[in-house]
This record gives sequence, C-alpha cells and structure tokens, in this order.
Amino acid sequence: MRLRFVIQLLAFLVPSLTLGAGHAADNTFETTLGNGMRVVVREDHRAPTAVQMVWYRVGSMDEHDGVTGVAHVTEHMMFKGTPRIGPGEFNRRVAALGGRDNAFTSTDYTAYFQQVPASQLKTVMGLEADRMRHLTLDPAGYSKEIQVIMEERRMRTDDQSSARVYEAMNAVVWQAHPYRRPIIGWMSDLEQMTVQDVRDWYRRWYAPNNAILVVVGDVSHQQVFDWARQTYGAIPARALPERKQYEEPVQAGGRQLEVKAPADLPLLIMAWKAPRLNDPRKDVDPYALEMLAQILDGHEAARLPAALVREQQVAVSVDASYDATHRGPGLFLLQSSPRPGHSVAELEQSIRAVLADVAKNGVTAQELKRARSQLQSSEIYKKDSVMGQAMEIGMLETLGYGWQSSTLMLDRLNQVTESDVQRVAQSYFTDDQLTMARLVPQPLDAAELAARAKRAESVQAGGRH
Repeated sequence: MRLRFVIQLLAFLVPSLTLGAGHAADNTFETTLGNGMRVVVREDHRAPTAVQMVWYRVGSMDEHDGVTGVAHVTEHMMFKGTPRIGPGEFNRRVAALGGRDNAFTSTDYTAYFQQVPASQLKTVMGLEADRMRHLTLDPAGYSKEIQVIMEERRMRTDDQSSARVYEAMNAVVWQAHPYRRPIIGWMSDLEQMTVQDVRDWYRRWYAPNNAILVVVGDVSHQQVFDWARQTYGAIPARALPERKQYEEPVQAGGRQLEVKAPADLPLLIMAWKAPRLNDPRKDVDPYALEMLAQILDGHEAARLPAALVREQQVAVSVDASYDATHRGPGLFLLQSSPRPGHSVAELEQSIRAVLADVAKNGVTAQELKRARSQLQSSEIYKKDSVMGQAMEIGMLETLGYGWQSSTLMLDRLNQVTESDVQRVAQSYFTDDQLTMARLVPQPLDAAELAARAKRAESVQAGGRH
C-alpha cells in the first residue's frame, strides 16, 4: 500500500522529527506562475531545513513501444550537466551546501528533490530551474550513462527472480494500457535507444507548464513565490502533446503465466483488477479495498500472516498491496512463497479460503478499528517529516487530486464500515478478473552468482539515480 511505502521511503531518505505539524490548510499556500507552473509551499518552522521537489506530469505510461525506459533514462541524464553546470556538478554543489538530492521515475510521474538548509533554498531552486531548460544531453555522456542503466536493469530485474515475475505479470495483466511496459524499459529498447530519443522526450515534456514545484520547510511562502518567479518563471511555457486516454478491455476470464528463474523458493502472485480513486469525495470501493488490504496484511496478527504463516505454516511470507491513487487502473495484489514441503497449489487454496471467509462472514469491528488506528499513525508519521509532507503534496497534485484532498481521504477511510469491506471482498475477487503468476525456481551456479555480484558493483559505482 502507498501508506506503507511512504513510511519505508521516509525511513531511508530522512530522519523524522518528533513534533506534530500544524493544520495543513493553515500553513499551505499555492500560486501559479505566468508560464503555468504550479507552486505549492508549506511552511514548517520546526527545524531550519527545507525540501524542494519538482514533479513532472510524465512517466513511463506516456512512452510508446520502441522507446520504453526513456522517462527513466531522461531522469539519469538530468544529472549530466548544462552549459553552466558540468557533468556531476549538480550533486557536488548540493552536497557542498550541506544537502542531499536524488530523483525517481514511476509509471505516472518523474520527480526530483533536494533537502538543504533553508538558507540555501534559493540556490537549489536556481540549479533545478537551469536543468529544466538547458540540459546538455551530449552523445558522449549519454553513451556512458545508457550502459549504467542497462547494468541497472540486469541487476534489479534480470538478476531478481521476483522482479522478473512482476515484469512478466504486468505484460499479461494489461493488454492495451501502457502499464504493461516496465519503467526501466525492455533491454532491446535500451540497446537501440539514442540520445536523440532522450532529447525529444526532454523537449516534449520538460516544461514549466507540465511541472509542479513543492517546497516544505522553514520558509516564507511569499519569499518562495518571489524566488520561483525569478528562477522558474523566466522559462517560457511550451505546447504539450495531447494525452490520450487508454481504456483497458474488460477481462473476460482468468489468466495464468509461469516464469522459470533461479531462486530458492517458488513465488505466487495473484492480481485482481481493482478500481482507481476517481472522485475522493464520492468513491467508496477504493477506500474499502485499502482497509481490506490493511486487515489482511497490516500487522503480524493480520489475517493472512496469522493463517498462512503461523497457524497453517504453509507460507514463509505473505503480502497484500493495493494502491488506489494512479493515473491509470489499479490492481489488488497478493504475494506469497510456500514453506518448504508445501506446494504453490496448497498456498493458493489457503489464500482463497481467507478471502472467502471475509466475503462470507465479513470482518470484525475490532479489525476495522485497528486498521483505522494504523492509518492514523501513518498519517501522523508522514506529517512529522518535511520530506513526507512534500511527497504527499507532490503525489496528490501530480495525480490530479489536489493537496487539500489529504484530510478528506483520511476521513473517508475512517468512514469505511464492516459491510463495505465485506462487499468489496465479494465483488472484486472473481476468477474472471484474476491473473496468477508463478515462479518456478531454477538452480543458480557459482559463475552466475559471481557475475551478478560484479554487476551490482558496477551499478553502485555508476551512480545512485
């Protein structure tokens, strides 16, 4: 679930603060620059630090066949210099200011961030604005970086059995929707990609009217607005390509696939089509599915780990995940590995039994109360970090919900009833909407293990983006 993902991300990115933030509506301010760039600033004066994030409304779902991975490649190339800032200099300058920086690409967006002392915010705003407009994209730098990215793909996908299963599963789950393509791209596309492909992508999508600036920290919103006008506001808007709406055909029967890859244990992934959150005020089912995922796998005593791992001892692990906030359609996922001596078929039947029990008998008031408490705690944790607040604002803005919907979404989650959870368990877990992927473990020899270790070292040496 996204809430659980944000907690893990924050633990890696930034130490949390210990005081509670003020009411978001009282300290959050927004404006739109003359070139169409949205700016959202949240004042948080608890520590002399600030986070700047620039979110572009473009991700791998905007790619087309033949250039898969170009969104992620462009993210890498954003650190390779402009006429004013040489290759690798961006990172060095941020570090010299006492800050940290990085970036990430998803199916739905691409984002860049810096966390610096608040007194250095204007400097990093100038650096970020410079590469929004003046990226060099020279062939020599590209030739080196694309090799790093191909090694990254080998290490993080080709060498990871579970990643290979997920990649193959997405290509089966989605027939028409671009979510079928891997974010990092197919290897054949990376091998044939050119620097001109990246230039075309950059010129097409990296414009101020396709971006959102988010600043959270010990700042004055009026000062940030002024700096934004001086830096980003000087960049002219550009006409953006028309965005086509992709409609996935209705799935008319169950789908199955099998992936053979080196691994110690089998893996079973069960993926059901599920709705995205369209209207945060009116939708009900996405909130109920979020609560169901929490009840199934939100803690050690949740239904799935209690039944499969401890009581029946048919699984070594089990995970449930669902995220309603996407530009495209959603999935409800269950992933599990059987304990040695038990088969994937046994595991599947045990999972189905847990889901059938929820559909038939529902959930208890105590289970729902605990799920609500966990979600409340997650929200508090997120507000205790400037990075967490910036992440939430950026995601909600980029996906079209608006930062104001954060409180509304939490309120709507708290309104989910036992009958809502039972109803979605009855409605969405049908075999016609199910895709099942199985990993069949294969042996791995010593030579391949050594090659994988070498690839991992190569990627780590090549950079962190």
